[in-house]
Amino acid sequence: MIDEEENKNTECEEVEPRRVFRRWSELGLLGRAWRVVWMTAVGLWLLTVVQVLLGSFINPPLTPLMIQRFGQQLTQKDRKVRFERDYVSINRISPNLITAVVYSEDGLYMYHHGFDVKQMKIAYRENRQGKRFRGGSTISNQTAKNAFLPHTRSMLRKVVEAHYTVLIEAIWGKKRIMEVYLNIIEFGDGIYGCEAAAKHYFGHSADKLSRQEAAQLAATLPAPLKRNPAMQTPYYKKQVQKIKQRFSWGSVDINMPKEKRKEGRHKRETLFDFFVWRISGGK
Repeated sequence: MIDEEENKNTECEEVEPRRVFRRWSELGLLGRAWRVVWMTAVGLWLLTVVQVLLGSFINPPLTPLMIQRFGQQLTQKDRKVRFERDYVSINRISPNLITAVVYSEDGLYMYHHGFDVKQMKIAYRENRQGKRFRGGSTISNQTAKNAFLPHTRSMLRKVVEAHYTVLIEAIWGKKRIMEVYLNIIEFGDGIYGCEAAAKHYFGHSADKLSRQEAAQLAATLPAPLKRNPAMQTPYYKKQVQKIKQRFSWGSVDINMPKEKRKEGRHKRETLFDFFVWRISGGK
């Protein structure tokens, strides 16, 4: 009996503990390839999280777009090499500009979680019909793209942009997203951020922007290399006037609590849809 108990104990001691991951040497070719794939994916995901966490308190010194534009300026003879950028906190940016940008670029900015599905569907349908009345990209999407990604047209970039959008909405919040957006967005060739734009076009800082000036800067954003306050085409003036009309909706509260966002979304969405219907001729 004693010998049998000793043999059982010996057998128990020889059994190796169960491992979660097999050793590299124990893996076959497919197993090694799969491990490389998922470890790379996890590593890249962690890198993006670290980037966004750092971006919550460190202002991006450069963006991929700034580097792209600088390269274009160097290689194209008809363009000047220029880099104007002054970073300011959200508290030193005129509420007029915040309101103008929201009503121009993303009317439901304070009410969505990074994506406006309804606008995306409308943009897709209108693109299929050969027209583009309004885009489906939100300010959160644009911030993610401008802060972390080069300006290329590909489905992969859109997927990565969506990933960054989710992260900045969760980690930064609306106020920080707006702050970064207004400090890195392009307002002209080599002019980045609202402070540099306000000084360049109007001769004063961003905290002193009037409604007219804020509307002019907001109207620049869809095509900053073609539109700006220094080149006021009839179409540009028309866009500025549309933005100014939307000030009648009231100022955007960048500090709005989440509870009020849920309550006000339907009202704001209805108002925005009515305005779009009216300026499109009631069609």
